[in-house]
Amino acid sequence: MATYGSDQLAALADPSRRAIVEALRAGPRAVGELAADLPISRPAVSQHLKVLKEAGLVADRAEGTKRLYRLEPDGIAAVRAYLDRMWSDALKSFAELAERTEEEPS
Repeated sequence: MATYGSDQLAALADPSRRAIVEALRAGPRAVGELAADLPISRPAVSQHLKVLKEAGLVADRAEGTKRLYRLEPDGIAAVRAYLDRMWSDALKSFAELAERTEEEPS
């Protein structure tokens, strides 16, 4: 289990993994399909998918001789929740600073 979204964020730090996640937004795809659209090799795509799977961002299932990868809603939700908390905290801090600035004498 990731702590505070750190495993998911670390997995998304790599541009190739972000591109894979973007590609999977359209629906499940096999490694070969993903590799055909990316400037990296099929084995590299497999390695990136392994990292994304370990981080809980993608899941796979067998379909015949292929493995289809899809986004894992719980993993994506964990990243979103983490970013939402960060954004909310930043907005709260900004609002507090703005209120203090308004209260200070000119």
